[in-house]
Amino acid sequence: MKNLSIAAKLVAVLAAGVFIVAGAAFAAEVRVMTSGAFTAPYKELVPAFEKATGHKVISAYGASQGGAPDSIPSRLDRGEPVDVVILAGPALDGLIKAGKVVDGSRVDIVRSTIGMVVRQGAPKPDISTVEALKRTLLEAKSIAYSASASGTYLSTEMFPKLGIAEQIKGKTQRIVSERVGTVVARGDAEIGFQQVSELLSIPGVDYVGPLPPEVQRVTFFSSGIATGAKEPEAARELVRFFTSPTAEPVIAKHGLEPARAQAKP
Repeated sequence: MKNLSIAAKLVAVLAAGVFIVAGAAFAAEVRVMTSGAFTAPYKELVPAFEKATGHKVISAYGASQGGAPDSIPSRLDRGEPVDVVILAGPALDGLIKAGKVVDGSRVDIVRSTIGMVVRQGAPKPDISTVEALKRTLLEAKSIAYSASASGTYLSTEMFPKLGIAEQIKGKTQRIVSERVGTVVARGDAEIGFQQVSELLSIPGVDYVGPLPPEVQRVTFFSSGIATGAKEPEAARELVRFFTSPTAEPVIAKHGLEPARAQAKP
């Protein structure tokens, strides 16, 4: 019985060794471009993925849209190498139509909502209702919003819907290549709007709350395999990890919701 136990242990050790060697042999470098809303959970989850798989993740960050040099569309236009992109669903669909992301490879990862911050210690205006939000926008001395998906919605849809687009035009700032919270923290804007997950991680600001349900815009942030990806299988492995139950607590901690928690609208 003792000899059998020793033999069993030896087999287990040898099997583990084979697994480690095999894992090392198939380790890949996965290149990722991800937009701001998913950045906080992404940075926390990637080390766990690397440890579990042996793959190395090489990351680049940028906005989902816009002409900034570090935006994901600009990076792709320059031909920067990438295996998987993670960005707002509508922007990803545009990249699929343009042939830069493989058709049929879209996987929704998280649902994201828009919120507001003020500088740390400043009074928190009421934005709990549409009327309160409208009043806050009209009374604010300066308003910052993102150059990405959330800011596009605010400037082209929500502000006009509230009937105040012209009234606040002179005091709004479209923030490019920087977090809105950072602008508010240093006092360059009185209030700021962005995806909640992009606001919570910024020091020097206080989170006020989300937009009222009537004017809220829920955005799916989704992944897609880049056309010409060198490591498509490892990229899919990474996406599966991001959408696994293991990732859900990390996603929730950063003000996001796993995409599978709600039906896609």
